[in-house]
Amino acid sequence: MSELIEVRSVLTQAETIYHEFGPVSDKPLVRGAVAAVLKNPYAGHYEPNILPMMDELKDVGLDMAHRLIAAMRVSADDIQSYGKGAIVGGAGELEHGALWHVPGGYAMREVLGWTGGRDSTKQAHEGQGRALSMVPSTKKVGAPGTRLDVPLIHITASYVRSHFDAIEVYVPGAPAADEIVFILAMSTGARIHERVGGLKASQISKFDGQR
Repeated sequence: MSELIEVRSVLTQAETIYHEFGPVSDKPLVRGAVAAVLKNPYAGHYEPNILPMMDELKDVGLDMAHRLIAAMRVSADDIQSYGKGAIVGGAGELEHGALWHVPGGYAMREVLGWTGGRDSTKQAHEGQGRALSMVPSTKKVGAPGTRLDVPLIHITASYVRSHFDAIEVYVPGAPAADEIVFILAMSTGARIHERVGGLKASQISKFDGQR
């Protein structure tokens, strides 16, 4: 563990949805989130260069992604949507939450099958890379127990309307003023009774992360 990374606790949550006042689904929807509470080394003062922590967070992101899939009791191939977020304690600034954009997003994309590079589109067509969508994100500064709605979109094409969703996440007693809660979220499918049209997952054709 580096001097910049001090994890106090990790919380995981998983929800299985069978129906929402409609017919019971043949395949229940599983949604989950993992939240890690870390010491904020930049709390209480302005630090011009915060990028070193971003690099150190890469292993944290990978560990959280694996933890979440295990908690949901599914495989990486079952995941169809994802998102991320951060809650910064009151002695920190919103920009500290932005440190999660790269390590949080790329951790999930790596675990879920993003190959990256120039050949990513070709590889996606050939079934070698699924996680092409930009990972949506939200963040805020808040007191202990602050709740955050973390957005979810389809991992291959962000315009797939059936997978537009969000999951509410919070950690009781966190973040303290000098802490940050970093969050990853995933889901195994569309909203349980989706029926508002738009691009369907079966219609993805461009493999550009959008359509």
